[in-house]
Amino acid sequence: MTPGKNKGSKKRGGDDRYRDIARNRRAFFEYEIIETLEAGIALVGTEVKGLRERGASIVDAWVSIRDGEAWLVKATIHEYANAGYARHDTQRDRKLLLHRRELDKLQSQLAERGLSLIPLRMYFKDGRAKLELGLGRGKTLHDKRRTIVERETRREAARAMKRG
Repeated sequence: MTPGKNKGSKKRGGDDRYRDIARNRRAFFEYEIIETLEAGIALVGTEVKGLRERGASIVDAWVSIRDGEAWLVKATIHEYANAGYARHDTQRDRKLLLHRRELDKLQSQLAERGLSLIPLRMYFKDGRAKLELGLGRGKTLHDKRRTIVERETRREAARAMKRG
């Protein structure tokens, strides 16, 4: 083991630049995710520091496309404690950074009935905040029940294998 390295370090050397900030685990239960893509987020300085310090919440968030631009709506980025007078609004709409062809493709897919754009995960990649988006269709009640049954049968099978 090299000196100065933590024994429990992450894959990329325990660096803060590659960690998850927030996950939307409920999205996989509520939606059938068809496709995923990565988008950058336009943030102000105190928002980045707030993400590193206290994280964020994307459980109630969604993505809307207005005037040819993608916006993250209702995501909460906690305030940075030492911000002073330069505080940010914790729930402001944040612009997502996507290529024009990706936006056009998403807009045409969202025009199809029943599809939504859901934030799945927020993370740092090479020091920049990124958002993993999922294009999904809402599940009906019987689909959700089927998901619960499948999850329980997988757990039972894993327990049976563990017992021997």
